[in-house]
Amino acid sequence: MGTYDLCVIGSGPAGQRAAIQSAKVGKRVCVVERFREVGGVAVNTGTIPSKALREAILGTSGNKSLLPTENDFMSARSQSFAGLLEAANKVIRHEVVKVAGHFASNGIDVVYGEASFLDPHTVRVAGANVSEVKADKFLIAVGASPARPADIPFDGQNVITSDELLRLDYLPATMLVIGGGVIGTEYASMLTALGVRVTLIEGRNELLGFVDKEITEALQFHLRKRGMTLRLGEKAVSISVIDPPDLARSGNNQMAEVYLESGKTLRADCLLYCVGRQGATDALNLQAAGLTADKRGRIEVNEHYQTAVEHIYAAGDVVGFPALASTSMEQGRHAACHMFGLQLPEDSRTLPYGVYAIPEISMVGKTEQELTEQNIPFESGVAQYDEIARGQLLGDELGMLKLLIHQETQHILGVHVIGAGATEIVHIGQAVMALGGTLDYFIHTVFNYPTLAECYKVAALNGRNRLRST
Repeated sequence: MGTYDLCVIGSGPAGQRAAIQSAKVGKRVCVVERFREVGGVAVNTGTIPSKALREAILGTSGNKSLLPTENDFMSARSQSFAGLLEAANKVIRHEVVKVAGHFASNGIDVVYGEASFLDPHTVRVAGANVSEVKADKFLIAVGASPARPADIPFDGQNVITSDELLRLDYLPATMLVIGGGVIGTEYASMLTALGVRVTLIEGRNELLGFVDKEITEALQFHLRKRGMTLRLGEKAVSISVIDPPDLARSGNNQMAEVYLESGKTLRADCLLYCVGRQGATDALNLQAAGLTADKRGRIEVNEHYQTAVEHIYAAGDVVGFPALASTSMEQGRHAACHMFGLQLPEDSRTLPYGVYAIPEISMVGKTEQELTEQNIPFESGVAQYDEIARGQLLGDELGMLKLLIHQETQHILGVHVIGAGATEIVHIGQAVMALGGTLDYFIHTVFNYPTLAECYKVAALNGRNRLRST
């Protein structure tokens, strides 16, 4: 039996940061990881694999970071799916080695196996050399996995989740994607870039309900232009696997069929189900620790990520929204600081969101819808990429950046970007918002030329003109 100051269950972003933060202040730390490699879902099946695949698709033409042109799409389609996945796997292997190195250099023990509580201070680790681990403190950072409703016939080939997509041995000619959230939208856009005829089914009347509507409309326009069919406001009633009416279906001899509430029947070589995620808590035997999870496997925590049992904390996707790798890292670090009486990091109120679709989207702060509902007077300032020299150099005719500005104080209330580099340049706006900056900062700041950052000055000047006319 090993005895530690802290046992972290899960080596994803939250677990990594908590373990390293604790080790840095002299605590003896153990990480229990159920996968064969460290990194958790983020490295092995989620964030890194999906983003690596995206870059591999765009990188087939040498324009890795740009909004793809028609030639880029044609080049991507000529690549083998296996080759693209192998390119993604190289990134995954690099990340695994990096995480393992960080644990080793900080003296953190890693035990591989499935953890389950025996009592509030002890976990059993199935399949590990160390059968039990005892600790003064625990952090549950097991992440989440794709929801798999019992009435859906998942088979790993015709009906799959995002986990199985990265293990397919063929590229389907046609694909149905159910769910227009982040994961569904990202993968649907990537598959479209590879020439797959994608139909995306979403019960709401728009994709990405949390994103500013103007940005969503631009995304939907682009996806349709690239050949994707959007079935918005449609709900799947039943999903089945059927024999195809013809032979030889992209390396597979069956098809997926969906019957919609509206009476439509849709068929494709493969169906990707992307509705919801489930906290990976089933095997933890939480009752033995005095804890429970909700029906979606999530654990309730307080503002310091402390559960109902004082010495047990939880962070990352297992605690629910926002379920981002970036926020999970800070949650893990915050939990470690609190449990060992360290100075707590100040929680940021300006969390950025990134959607790595093709094209990518990023935002920070409020949307127009939220400001309207909250009766906050605002004006917007917009810059189109095609009026920026850098946008012209990149050939990005779709991109845009929008600032939301308080009409009275001229503080920046939100930044919304779609197009090349969106997830990078949003951080300029994030910093200005966090420091309480106003529209004047962007108007009087000199930006390198030519850069996408110039969009901030153009949007600010556009916003100032609109404010003067109100």
